[in-house]
Amino acid sequence: MIVTDTASDILEDEAARLGVRVVPLDILLGGESFNRNTHETFDRFYETLAARDDFPTTSQPSPDAYLALYEEARAADEDVLVICLSGALSGTVESARMAAELSGWEDRITIMDSRHAIASQRLMVEEAARLRDEGLSPRQILPHLERLRDHIRICGVLDKLEYLRRGGRIPAGLAKVGDLLSIKPVVAVDDGAVAPIGKARGRHAGEKRLHQEFEKHPFDPAWQITFVYSLGTKIVEDFSADFCARYGIDPATTRLVQIGPTIGAHLGPDCVGLCFVAKGPVQ
Repeated sequence: MIVTDTASDILEDEAARLGVRVVPLDILLGGESFNRNTHETFDRFYETLAARDDFPTTSQPSPDAYLALYEEARAADEDVLVICLSGALSGTVESARMAAELSGWEDRITIMDSRHAIASQRLMVEEAARLRDEGLSPRQILPHLERLRDHIRICGVLDKLEYLRRGGRIPAGLAKVGDLLSIKPVVAVDDGAVAPIGKARGRHAGEKRLHQEFEKHPFDPAWQITFVYSLGTKIVEDFSADFCARYGIDPATTRLVQIGPTIGAHLGPDCVGLCFVAKGPVQ
């Protein structure tokens, strides 16, 4: 059994095809819960976020959610591999570990802090499923994932500072001035946390900064490039088409993946970015 959480942004139908179980983080906004991974849920979340001035609250999965899956695995005599949202962003991994201690099945449970989120966490889950289907055990899969974890780069450009302000990441005055000046923050997952890696005047300059990040970490063409977006595909389609033309990449070998509410609350509706695997460690 492979278990992850909704911060991986793996849609419900995708999880079923992969044979992966997904534990929900509960996102509450405007009295509504956004804990399902469907495009409809994601779109409705961003539309609600843009229409309101408050910030969503997030609840990590309870140990009981993991315990129920561990008990199911025990009844089926299955090993369990759990790939969690970065521990620097959530206590999800601690809930998984606490449940393992209570399960009576701890020796058959392997828990990994992905140190990633959204598309980069998804990539690790998909690779784990592939290796499982080849017959590898969780403990055999783990070193493959640990190496992959160090080679993944995910970065993006935000349209506004407003959503970082709402989440308490930057002061209100800075966000107001930054948006007036059309400052576009560029962020990446660094050491498990979402961190700024630069800023740009205007979207075109922000996307250029993503190009620089791609050039800084030589791409391993054995892996698929993922372009990520929050709401609406027009921005990401334009970005990905330009990116592929610039670097001679066949668009058919890439994919577009929507960012869900867990991380998207901080990024806002018009975020675009990319996730790729580098030939060497990136951190």
